[in-house]
Amino acid sequence: MSAPGVRFAGSADHAGAPLFSGIALDLVAGGWTCLLGVSGVGKTTILRMIAGLETGATFTGTIEAADRGALEGRVAYMAQSDLLLPWATVRENVTIGARLRGERADMARADRLVAEVGLADHAGRKPHALSGGQRQRVALARTLMEDREIILLDEPFSALDARTRAEMQELAYDLLKGRTVLLVTHDPGEAARLADRIVVMTEARTVEAEPPNTPAPRAFGDPELLQAQARLMTMLRSE
Repeated sequence: MSAPGVRFAGSADHAGAPLFSGIALDLVAGGWTCLLGVSGVGKTTILRMIAGLETGATFTGTIEAADRGALEGRVAYMAQSDLLLPWATVRENVTIGARLRGERADMARADRLVAEVGLADHAGRKPHALSGGQRQRVALARTLMEDREIILLDEPFSALDARTRAEMQELAYDLLKGRTVLLVTHDPGEAARLADRIVVMTEARTVEAEPPNTPAPRAFGDPELLQAQARLMTMLRSE
């Protein structure tokens, strides 16, 4: 898969009040871009705009793929909440996109993805019988089932315990290789661990920060990761 970069540039307001102004964000083609910032600066609004989802905001600017192709039909979205249907099994949740579109789901592919996220023995279970980490694995498999070039992740691991979060970061990084990924996060450590490009967002601007030179996903004791994490925390506290 040859995934395109994405260019987002512009300003947005809601009911006449500015949300953000003059924001420029370029997503790395086939790599991970992490958008980092404090709550309320508009990170999720940007993600939802790229996804083509309703935000209630008025946007002035440009959202386009670097290859000039339309974004419609090329984007998959994974939210902080797993949004699983409580009455549906793991397999049924993974294939919900096709079912909602009235298409025939590729069940063989769904079973492969369920196995890849380590849930082959849980395919017939419903969400109430799964742990938080297992539910997020189902959400990841559902995102992969859509087979899109551009993947938008809105803090999908933030509610997990530290060990499960680390495992999910590594699993997502492995399974999303070659796709253009935008990860919205509050966590400097997560950005430093996963990003090919790091962008820090405030209400007034975006600032690009240098990621570590070592390959992602980076080990927690990697000195470059720790230095990058410290730099990002300093940037966030100074804005």
